[in-house]
Order: sequence, then C-alpha cells, then structure tokens
Amino acid sequence: MINLQFPNDWQKVLAEEFKQPYFTKLQYFLVSERLSYTIYPAKEETFSAFELTPYDQVKVVLLGQDPYHNENQADGLCFSVRPGIKPPPSLGNIFKELKQDIGFETPNNGYLVTWAKQGILLLNTVLSVRAGMANSHKNKGWETFTDVVISKISQKPAPVIFVLWGKDAQKKLKLIDTNKNIIIQSAHPSPLSAHNGFFGSKPFSAINSALISYGQSEINWQIPNI
Repeated sequence: MINLQFPNDWQKVLAEEFKQPYFTKLQYFLVSERLSYTIYPAKEETFSAFELTPYDQVKVVLLGQDPYHNENQADGLCFSVRPGIKPPPSLGNIFKELKQDIGFETPNNGYLVTWAKQGILLLNTVLSVRAGMANSHKNKGWETFTDVVISKISQKPAPVIFVLWGKDAQKKLKLIDTNKNIIIQSAHPSPLSAHNGFFGSKPFSAINSALISYGQSEINWQIPNI
C-alpha cells in the first residue's frame, strides 16, 4: 500500500479502512491521475477537512459532493474556496440564507476554515476531481471511504448534527443513527434548487439551537474578512 499518514485521531478511527483493497486501489488511481492530469484539490489538501476537524471534535457534519473543478477553487473543504476566489453560486446562496437566518454579514471571501475549526466537518463524498471535469473521480472508491467516515461519526457517544442538503446527501441517511443524532435536511443551495426549500429553511439557527440543547457551544458562523 502507498504510505498514508492520516491526520490526528482519524488515523486510529479509520485504521482498518486503510488496509482494505479498495482503498489501496484508490490510492494508486490517484497517483496515476496526478501523473497525467491536474487534480483538485492539491495533494496536500486532499484531507484538509480531517486535519482541521479531528474526530473527537466533530459536532456537525456538512456534506457536499465532489470538489470544485475550476482553477484554484478547491481547498479540501466542501463548499469552501480559497481566499481571493469569488464564492461560487451555491456558497453565495448559503451566505444569503445565513443573512436571512441569523443576520450574517457577507464576507469578502468564501474560505470556511473558521467553521472547520469549530467542529464542523466539511466533508465531500468524493475528495478529488480532474480539472474541468465534474464527477470525474466518482465511483473510484471515495464514496466507500466517506460512507465509513459518516458511519464512524454516527457512532460517537455524543449526538452529532448531520446537515443533508439535496438528494445525494440525503441518500446517506441510512448510514446515520437517527435515534441519537440530529438530522437537518432541505433542498440543495445550488441555483437549480435553492428556491425549492433551501431558502427559508433556517438551518444555521437550527444547528445552534440543537447544540445548546445538549450543552455544546454555538457555532460562530461569521466568516472574517481577509
């Protein structure tokens, strides 16, 4: 197997998964892809979500699909973009709902690292993509891996809030213990569906209310200007 040093306590939580044949195959696929194509995010940012949000600190899981495929957008966190990059439409709609929900002030960037550091795992179900080719790394093994991640988080002793926007994310409901954990779901924030139930759903105040209800600290949703 390709040597993989996974960040912090995730290494122990996922140790058995790294030994699975599909994961070895996935790693070799990624090596081959990087030799032939530009792949996003950068190799060192593939697991940024895990580096910024250790397993024992996960309070909220926000589930995305695959990384942004345009130049310099993807930073390893779902919905997030690097500083200096204009927020894509879905993230713009997230900011609009934040403004309506909690009075959020729209920042000059879409870099969501401050959310990750507060215990929000910003997890894409697929963690890499070819430049300019959405879903190009779909069905290569990432979904198997991230399904295990979701299941492991569901098994944590304390409740976790799972935010499932759109039909693809909601398919993961079967992996989650809904008797213990909290599910917040609505339409996806993309321009195609945001008006079908995302706008007005007030997920951010709902997350904070849930966190308070079982003695956790609220999320400070405000993204600082850079």
